[in-house]
Amino acid sequence: MSYESYKTVEDSRTEWMKCIRFEDINGNNRLFGGRLIEWMDEVAGIAATRHAGGYVTTAAIDNLQFKKGAFLNEILVITAKLTHVGVSSMEVRVDVYVEERETGMRRVINRAYFTEVHVNEEGRPIPLKFGLKPETESEKAEWEGAKRRLEVRRQRRVEGF
Repeated sequence: MSYESYKTVEDSRTEWMKCIRFEDINGNNRLFGGRLIEWMDEVAGIAATRHAGGYVTTAAIDNLQFKKGAFLNEILVITAKLTHVGVSSMEVRVDVYVEERETGMRRVINRAYFTEVHVNEEGRPIPLKFGLKPETESEKAEWEGAKRRLEVRRQRRVEGF
């Protein structure tokens, strides 16, 4: 692939905070999962937009894991970072935490990998101008994991999933 230049993971890292309100709660007095997925999708899209420098659309969500619930008045922190870049698609890891008011400590409640595609105004995929340069060992490990997840997604398409 030939990119014009490269960006780092930090160039497009995105963090968003939200206090859970009554309208975010389901019938079991917990954060409604669909609302959380909506917020995660938005933060993933912002990170991908910052990398692409243009329009993006969500193509897939992988490994969505609800690890713990969240409740009224808790503070959510949603972070997103790119883990892999292809010709027109990007993988974005999204982590969701509840931040403890007293200590500022964060506990993970959700994680997922979003595939975002760089598109033109008509919604058609277009090549990315920027590659991704993983710098840390953790970023390099995420890149390798992304290649394995990409292969699993391709195999699932072949199998009709």
